[in-house]
Amino acid sequence: MKKTLVALSVLMAATSAQAIELYNQDGVTVDLKGDVEVRYKKKIGNDETTKQEIDDADFGFDTRYAVNDDLQVGAYLEFSGDNSDRANDKTGVGNVYVGFYHTNFGDLKIGKLDTQLDDAGIGSDYLFGVSSFFKDADFGGEEAVRYDYDNGSFYAGLGLIQDKHAGKAIGKDGHYFDAKIGYRVADFDFTAFYGDAELKGTKTEDNVTTTLNADESLLALEARYAGVENLNLELGYYTVENKPKSGTKSDTDTIAFAADYTWNKTTFAGGIAKIDKSVASEEDYTEWFLNAGYALAPNTTVYVEIGDNDKNNTDLGYGVGIKASF
Repeated sequence: MKKTLVALSVLMAATSAQAIELYNQDGVTVDLKGDVEVRYKKKIGNDETTKQEIDDADFGFDTRYAVNDDLQVGAYLEFSGDNSDRANDKTGVGNVYVGFYHTNFGDLKIGKLDTQLDDAGIGSDYLFGVSSFFKDADFGGEEAVRYDYDNGSFYAGLGLIQDKHAGKAIGKDGHYFDAKIGYRVADFDFTAFYGDAELKGTKTEDNVTTTLNADESLLALEARYAGVENLNLELGYYTVENKPKSGTKSDTDTIAFAADYTWNKTTFAGGIAKIDKSVASEEDYTEWFLNAGYALAPNTTVYVEIGDNDKNNTDLGYGVGIKASF
């Protein structure tokens, strides 16, 4: 999926979602998780119009069975009612995987799922962010494996995806892997991500299908500080390299800063990022966003946001919305 860098921590602490426990007996648990978001948004651009979007409409069942005091096995099944910001008449299948969960050795998931770089990103924006992540590679797939370890201070993870069904940009002869490593100390949290993809599949944009033959890599470094009451500060650096087998190599470097402050039930957030392109025909630019979100009820937030960049022929973007999670 396409990600944004200054974009991913959307739920504030005051509205942190908790799964609904449906069943818990004899070492078997079943939890229900989901989220819904509806918004009116005018995109950053030239002569854009305000449109209603269904950004999220998902729910899933997380079932686990206790093997012993330390090990659980289980399965996760997710359903999705949105597709490219449009509601569907038919519900599709989201993530589907089996998992092994160990208190000492970490978690292993196998199936259709998101891998490590899906967790990358700083900030608390809802609508606008930095679009300089992998150009064509996705951070999830139907043939994926993900491992996570976290002891409270040190954490790490690996992700692998193949595409033997030839349904993605990776292709049956390509590959994708990513990794994460991080450390929490005092009020700081430091994280590094790395991803590498060999793309030999196809992509479709605006009803045009293109065959890919390129290598992509990404390095992400993030730092977070929460040492001041109700205030979070975040800094990120990202460098992306795209090397087609024939054609021009390109690099994109991004440095981003974001902050949010919570006052009673309202959280104010903002972020700014500078994007530098190595290809002369591609425009360097700066992007920013400002928003406010109000905790209308537990796990439910209404928000307003504006965002813009300094590209040629672009106008301010704005939007309002509401999201609920469980």
